[in-house]
Amino acid sequence: MSTLIDLPPKEVEKLLEKNVVMIDVRRPEEWSCTGVIKNAHKITFFDLYGNCDVPSWLAKFEKLVTSKDQQFVLICAHANRTKTIGNFLIQNHGYTNVGHLAGGMAFWADENRDVFFEKEEEA
Repeated sequence: MSTLIDLPPKEVEKLLEKNVVMIDVRRPEEWSCTGVIKNAHKITFFDLYGNCDVPSWLAKFEKLVTSKDQQFVLICAHANRTKTIGNFLIQNHGYTNVGHLAGGMAFWADENRDVFFEKEEEA
């Protein structure tokens, strides 16, 4: 059985150069607070209260990760949510090449790696 792969920021940066799919599962307020890794796809998994709409999330996810063995990296704030989500995808959905940013965006920021902030759209 596959296991979740802990990837330090340096390794994630190398995977970015190879266009490996990055999925940021945090909430919008977290993205605007700490920024997002370049080219990461933003698909919130848990809402503020810890609820999730798994079928809706999987529908978006499956447009990006199109096979069970495709490599991808999950990103959150401290790697707690990505451990849960990554193991769920391995155990319940048969994904075999699941990585996550070890230490999350906190470690990424500690190493002063690049992040991007989107401009707020006018209402």
